[in-house]
Amino acid sequence: MTTPTRMTTTMQQLVDRAEALASSGRRRLIGIVGAPGAGKSTLSAALVSALGADRVVVVPMDGFHLSNAELERQGLRRVKGAVTTFDDGGYAALLRRLRDQQPGEVVYAPYFDRSLEESIGSAVRVEADVPLVITEGNYLLADTGAWPSARAALDETWYLRTDDELRLAWLIARHVEFGKTPDEAEEWVMRSDEVNARFIATTAHRADLVVDIGVG
Repeated sequence: MTTPTRMTTTMQQLVDRAEALASSGRRRLIGIVGAPGAGKSTLSAALVSALGADRVVVVPMDGFHLSNAELERQGLRRVKGAVTTFDDGGYAALLRRLRDQQPGEVVYAPYFDRSLEESIGSAVRVEADVPLVITEGNYLLADTGAWPSARAALDETWYLRTDDELRLAWLIARHVEFGKTPDEAEEWVMRSDEVNARFIATTAHRADLVVDIGVG
């Protein structure tokens, strides 16, 4: 296994790298990976802004959260967000479909609504002529279940390594924004999100690129 390239980089360098993939002449897929609160969605949105919505679309892994009802049925509600609480097979199948998308075909992907804490099916429209698909999530580099199949559909994976103090502050603020009290947010982050973060960190060596963001 090759060692990933590690770099402290500028946004422009990442834009240039994405631009090169988008200009290759065929559908390309980038996976952006990192711990909860690492900045995956922020980076994805910045790339869309830089390249244009006609050239890049974001399909988040979070759309494949199992429903709260299913998590309750399996006894997993308190660990929502763990690697076992996603439909990894469905996610891998969608990435393969996006990779092989035919001219004129429209593919619809699900989206996770944080205000509802549930996924909404067919919420992201992907046109066949969009050259670059970005997918972002926690477990794109996991080696269990269908995650390796999902990884195989991607041209590149970028792992975001973020200063932990900064990342935790972002993460707690996000939970508060979507309805938790500060105490509830901190409890959830330290009990659940940080367990997941430690697991996700063990997968970083499988990335093509490790990007340091605010790391001392």
